[in-house]
Amino acid sequence: MTPPRPPSPFQAIRAIDYTVIFVRDMAAMRHFYEHILRFPLARELSAGWIEYQLGGNTLALSIARRTAADTPVPRGSAALQLAFKVTPPDVDRCAEELLRQGVALLEPPTDQSFGHRTLFFRDPDGNLLEIYADI
Repeated sequence: MTPPRPPSPFQAIRAIDYTVIFVRDMAAMRHFYEHILRFPLARELSAGWIEYQLGGNTLALSIARRTAADTPVPRGSAALQLAFKVTPPDVDRCAEELLRQGVALLEPPTDQSFGHRTLFFRDPDGNLLEIYADI
């Protein structure tokens, strides 16, 4: 019989505090998140680090510095997917606003069998974004 594992210090983690998107084109990404999605700018620490506050979470755009040796994700490939939760009617309103702003939808608002209404599109760097609601 194996001895019980000691508690992990990582069990102290209670939330994701912030998410960083390493950007290829800061100007295009900043325009998209501030003027298309209209995320509230929380602070700009430098030209290479910008933060938006979304509820209790921070979304940061950053020019990669600490990971400069990493190979960039090829264009046309998503580095990440972010899912933003809204109310069911807001999924359709967001889709209409994205189309009005000239943003192509990958998938229009769709009721999924697993109980979500979803909408998919990409940011200027090709990251996959989802607006969803529980239905």
